Amino acid sequence: MKKILIIEDDLLISSLVEFRLKKDGYITHLVQDGNEGTKAIESFDPDLIITDVMMPFKSGIEIIHYARKNKPDTPIIVLSSLGEEEKIVLEAFNLGVADFIPKPFNPNELAIRVKRIIR
Repeated sequence: MKKILIIEDDLLISSLVEFRLKKDGYITHLVQDGNEGTKAIESFDPDLIITDVMMPFKSGIEIIHYARKNKPDTPIIVLSSLGEEEKIVLEAFNLGVADFIPKPFNPNELAIRVKRIIR
């Protein structure tokens, strides 16, 4: 079974994402801040990382930097509701993320994108 790390500080969004991915049979691990996110990248060893951009302690961009250095082959999906989407998207894609999903999003669309990336 594939393992997905969800790094998201919004409890409603993280619960929704976790519920939808568990329904598809994935093993999920949920953390709510950037510090816990970097620790979980090592301890949980995910097959896919889903991260928000704006979070306590470390941003999603910092998490992407960390993941690229320590788990360079792990795909990453970025979730964001930031107004500066274009700048964030370009930086995230330059760092090698697999996909970007703006909030609000459809959980079914997320599930399809996850399936496409994690095959």
